[in-house]
Amino acid sequence: MLALPADMFGYRLLADPRLNKGTAFTEDERSAFRLHGLLPPTVVSIDEQVTRRLQAFREFHTDLERYAFLRDLQDTNETLYYALLGRHVEELLPIVYTPTVGAGCASFSRLFRKPRGVFLSIPHRSRIREILANPQFDKTEVIVVTDGERILGLGDQGAGGMGIPIGKLALYTACGGISPATALPILLDVGTDNEENLKDPLYIGWRHKRVRGEEYDTFVAEFIAAVKERWPHVLLQWEDFAKGNATRLLDQYRDALCSFNDDIQGTAAVATGALLAAINVTGEAMQNQRIAVLGAGSAGCGIAKLLMEAMIDAGLSPQDAASRFYMVDKDGLITDGTNDLASFQRPFVQKREALTHWNLGNPSRISLLDVIYNAKPTALIGVSAQAGAFTESVVRGMARHNKRPIIFPLSNPVSCAEANPADIEIWSEGRAVIGAGSPFPPLKRNGHVFPVDQTNNSYIFPGVGLGAIATRASRITDTMFMAAAKALADMSPARSDPNANLLPRVTQLRDVAIAVAIAVGKQACAEGLTEGVTVDTVEAAVRARMWWPRYLSYVPANAEQSAA
Repeated sequence: MLALPADMFGYRLLADPRLNKGTAFTEDERSAFRLHGLLPPTVVSIDEQVTRRLQAFREFHTDLERYAFLRDLQDTNETLYYALLGRHVEELLPIVYTPTVGAGCASFSRLFRKPRGVFLSIPHRSRIREILANPQFDKTEVIVVTDGERILGLGDQGAGGMGIPIGKLALYTACGGISPATALPILLDVGTDNEENLKDPLYIGWRHKRVRGEEYDTFVAEFIAAVKERWPHVLLQWEDFAKGNATRLLDQYRDALCSFNDDIQGTAAVATGALLAAINVTGEAMQNQRIAVLGAGSAGCGIAKLLMEAMIDAGLSPQDAASRFYMVDKDGLITDGTNDLASFQRPFVQKREALTHWNLGNPSRISLLDVIYNAKPTALIGVSAQAGAFTESVVRGMARHNKRPIIFPLSNPVSCAEANPADIEIWSEGRAVIGAGSPFPPLKRNGHVFPVDQTNNSYIFPGVGLGAIATRASRITDTMFMAAAKALADMSPARSDPNANLLPRVTQLRDVAIAVAIAVGKQACAEGLTEGVTVDTVEAAVRARMWWPRYLSYVPANAEQSAA
C-alpha cells in the first residue's frame, strides 16, 4: 500500500505516468482521490488493460505508428507499459528497440509529445547542476547518456538521439527488472552536423554545428562532475558516441564512476557469448579460431579485445591470440602500414611482410574477400553498418574453407545489416552458424522453422546494470564483461544440442539478465569492487532488486497516518 500526498488527486494523479492506473483505479481509490467522473465507471484489471492495449497496438499499419503508440503509453501509464512489454517482449522488442527505434530517432522532433529524461545543451551549461537537482530525479540509479552523433548505423541524429537512452532504459526495466523510477535518460545536446536537422523548422534541438575539441571535453567534464556530486553511486552507460569520442571518454571516466560503453563492451560481450556458444556447434576450439571483423572502429576492436582474452584464457599467448584477428575497415585490412591508426586498433594490426605470399585482387588494398581467401577465417563478424557488405562471394568463400562457418552480421538497424540471414543460409548451403544484430524472419532448415539468433546487446547490458546496482559496484571492468559473456554462453541451447539456437529465446531475457547479473556481481566481489554483499549473497541481492509491473493500492497520506 502506498500513501499519496494530499495534493495528489484528480487530473494531477492521472497525469503522473508512474502513479496512473487508468481504468484500474478501484472504487475506493476513485472516491479518495476525486476520480469519479474523470474515468469511465467500469473498473478493470491490469490483465484486461494489457489485452486492450495489445489489440490497439496490432491495429496500426506501420512500425513507426506502433513505436509512437508505445511511447505515448509509456508517458501515460508506466506500469501498464511494462506489463504489456514484459508479457509480449518478442513482439514488442523490435518496436521499442532496434530496428524501429532508429526510425523513432529520425522522427523524434515530429513525435515529441511529453518530456522524458533530461536535455543538457551547451547554451545552458551553467545550469547543469540546477537541472539535475530536480526532486523528480532523487531516486536515480542508472543513467544512459548519448550525444546523438552515431545513432545505430544512421549517424548524427542530434537531439533525436534521445530515443536511444529512452529505449535502452525501457529494456533495463523490462528485461533487467530495474525500477523505472530509478532510470534517467540524458541527451548531451552539443549541436548537430546533420543538415536536414539544422534546416528543419520542427527540429527540437540546439540549432548549431556540433561542438568539438576543448569546448566539448569541458562540457562532458562538467556533466560528469555534476553527476558524481548528485549521485555518487550511479551507474552510467555511454551510448552511441562516435568513434573519436567513444573509447577515449570510456578510458577517461571508467575509473571516475561506475560506467561502461555498451557499443564497445556490451557488443563485445554478446558477440563473445555467441561465439563461445557457436564453437559447441562447429567443434572448433577457441584457441583455433581465426576471426575476421568488418568494421575496425571502437565496437569492432572492442569485440576483438574480449575475444582475444577468451583465446588467452584457452591457452594462447597474447601475441598469438592477437595475430588471429583480421580487422577490415573502409580502407581494407589494417596492417602496420595503415596510416592514422587509433590506439585501440594497434593491438590487431597484421604485419605486411607476413602477407607477401597472399594472392590479392589489388595489391594496394587488401579487401575483405582477400582476407577470406588467404587467411581462411573460421568466423566473420560485421559491425560496419555497410548494408550487403557480406556478399555472395564472401559468404561462399567462408563456406568453402569451413564445414560450419560462423557468420555474424551485427550492424543494426536491418537496413544496415551486412547480409540478410536468408541469403547467408542459401549461399552457405545451410551450413553457416548465423547471428544477427537485428530481428529477422526465421529460416527453414532441414524442413523445420529455425529462429535467427538476435545477437543483440539486450542479452547483456540489462544484466550488467542489474548486477552492478545490486552489489553497489564501484566500477565495471572488462573481466566483469567476460563473466557476462560466459554466463550467456552457459545458457546456450546449443550446449546440449548442436542443432539448436546459440542464444535463449527473447522471451527468456529476464532469466538471462538474472544469470548475467549474478555472474557480474560475483566477479565484482572477487575484485573487491562491491559494497555490502559477498559472493554468497549476490544472488539474493540481485533477486531482491527485481521490479515487477504491478499496481499498488493507494490511500491518502492522512488516512495512512490515521490507520497507523
